[in-house]
Amino acid sequence: MIKSLYTAASGMGAQQANLDNISNNIANVNTTGFKRSRIEFQDLIYETLRSTAPTSQGTTIPAELQIGGGTKAVASLKNYEQGTPVKTGNPLDMMIQGNGFFQVLMPDGTIAYTRDGSWKVTSEGRLVNSDGLPMEPPLAFPQDATGILITPDGKVMVTTVTSQTPVELGQIELARFVNPVGLSSAGGNLYKQTVASGEPLVAQVGLDGTGTLSQGYIEASNVRIVDEMIAMITAQRAYELNSKSVKTADDMIGIASNLKR
Repeated sequence: MIKSLYTAASGMGAQQANLDNISNNIANVNTTGFKRSRIEFQDLIYETLRSTAPTSQGTTIPAELQIGGGTKAVASLKNYEQGTPVKTGNPLDMMIQGNGFFQVLMPDGTIAYTRDGSWKVTSEGRLVNSDGLPMEPPLAFPQDATGILITPDGKVMVTTVTSQTPVELGQIELARFVNPVGLSSAGGNLYKQTVASGEPLVAQVGLDGTGTLSQGYIEASNVRIVDEMIAMITAQRAYELNSKSVKTADDMIGIASNLKR
């Protein structure tokens, strides 16, 4: 009966982690480029009370008698399903249609990756994200730029006060990963490379498996509120049942303790 207390407690802890993950999904329902995640669970070690080894009578037990030790959360898996396009009309906004990540240069010189295509221009003309981190490779717009055109294959063209003929300013590059699920979420709509994700495969937009760009659009979060609500109710019920298992085990221990009276 004591074992059931620990087993049920592990279930409560696992469902708490599940609820924490669901809450994060719901909180980011309006976060640009956000990708929902789900918790993956594993059962714990089993205690074998009777094995299938041949008996002294020469017979074989057809099935083992095993009691499990509960469950644990082992991974949070990102779902990189495409989010809904949202038209903004802002010429600096870009949405990746398909595979790939924008690259940004971190203050420590490392590269981070994002699906957030909400870009801005600083007073020096540099293209940066909402936290002021520059795109990699860098893009710098002239001070007299009057129009910006970003083609689906990532070419950036501008018109100026002195020239209405579009001039190519640079080329946007995207990074993709063999195992994007292995990326580490760093906050700020950014991901970091890990051993599990593998090395980034950087290519021109639209080449080598990368998607294309849509100017004037951003990618909405791929969180589905209805699905998250169902998952939240399921987690709540599972937590409640595990807590009842704890109470039942405690009642049974009390009954056993009172047998001597």
